[in-house]
Amino acid sequence: MDFQVVILAGGFSSNLQPLVSKEVPKALLPVANRPVLSYALDLLESSNLKDLIVVVEGEDAALKVGGWISSACVDRLHVEVAAVAENVGTAGALRAIAHHLNAKDILIVSGDIVSDVSPGAVAATHRRHDASVTAMLCAEPVSGPSESGVAGGKDKTKKPACYDIIGLDSSKQFLLHIATEAEIKKDTRVKKSILCAAGKMEIRSDLMDSHIYAFKRSVLQKVLDQKPTFRSLKQDVLPYLVRTQLRSEVFPEEKTVEDNGKNNMQSNEVVLSQILSNASLPSFHQVYESGLNSRKTHKCCVYIADESKYCVRLNSIQAFMDVNRDVIGDANHLSGYSFSSHHNIVHPSAELGSKTTVGPHCMLGEGSQVGDKCSVKRSVIGRHCRIGSNVKVVNSVVMDHATIGDGCSIQGSVICSNAQLQERVALRDCQVEAGYVVYAGGEHKGETFARK
Repeated sequence: MDFQVVILAGGFSSNLQPLVSKEVPKALLPVANRPVLSYALDLLESSNLKDLIVVVEGEDAALKVGGWISSACVDRLHVEVAAVAENVGTAGALRAIAHHLNAKDILIVSGDIVSDVSPGAVAATHRRHDASVTAMLCAEPVSGPSESGVAGGKDKTKKPACYDIIGLDSSKQFLLHIATEAEIKKDTRVKKSILCAAGKMEIRSDLMDSHIYAFKRSVLQKVLDQKPTFRSLKQDVLPYLVRTQLRSEVFPEEKTVEDNGKNNMQSNEVVLSQILSNASLPSFHQVYESGLNSRKTHKCCVYIADESKYCVRLNSIQAFMDVNRDVIGDANHLSGYSFSSHHNIVHPSAELGSKTTVGPHCMLGEGSQVGDKCSVKRSVIGRHCRIGSNVKVVNSVVMDHATIGDGCSIQGSVICSNAQLQERVALRDCQVEAGYVVYAGGEHKGETFARK
């Protein structure tokens, strides 16, 4: 298909602290005991997209991610890891690796996405419309647990995450407007020329920009060169291309021949006749180009995933909880594991004490030990964890090599690698940094345990 694929994998993301650490950059955060980046790699491989550039912010994070890729993807994928400066944004990251981009079209995928929507379908849509940019939209995910836990409450309290405002044409193929919830609370402006050309616009707030884009390389590079202050694909590059699609600044202006206006008008009439004679209906861009304005346009297209598909980005602590819950629950087909008849996964090497129960939608990793009279519900327990007796773990994620003492209660919380909870600690909606020790006997709610 001649697409070059770029995965934007981030670095040590500040909005995911204390889950990320010097040892675990964002791309390696576990989802069902697998690095989140592995889900994007599998998704691309399923579309036969195997030649990839993974962009990581920061040299240290790039070394960590590159080391994991070398061991996990050998003989499967050809992956080049490119390190860029930290905090440059998605547009800045692409600007930094522009010299690596040489294909006609570029497919850009966020490294924190967990999805079963085919990127190949996005690429095919992009080529079919000869678009300058094609964005994948999917149903807005519902945030919060199915029962008591982080963000508390039962199903009735579930709510969408921060949403996007999307404007589509009547065919739902072209993007006419895009804004975030934060922007809409201020002022939002829709280009009158776009609305007039399209005829009408359908406003949607139930769709999410999934951060999977296909770009014409020439268009992307021109925008990045001309707009050096642009930092974000979603907040800067995409809205700019949408706003200017009927007065394109990413293509050179074409000279028109005028003979008292007759030659130009005759030429436009011929073009319009050719468009209207096509079997398929012309896009509003084509009709607009054939008018008296004779302006160059570019197409901003969308691929809307089916509502039955799963698509969530791991871009917050709440999203980390949601994705782990889903991948061992309703979206377990993404996990890559075979679930037992009890709808859970207990590694054969894991050890369970007397009268200990591991409920449905749970995962217990390799070499972990759980003491007597414990209860694990809707939770992921990592590899080589040590859990004492009379421990309750509900709606939580416990990463590799964590130690949990007798009598602890953990609800809606994240316990990072090598952390230690001493006896009788009660945590609700908390996060514990890697290697941190929570001392015995305390009850904590909504706290973050991290070194200052």
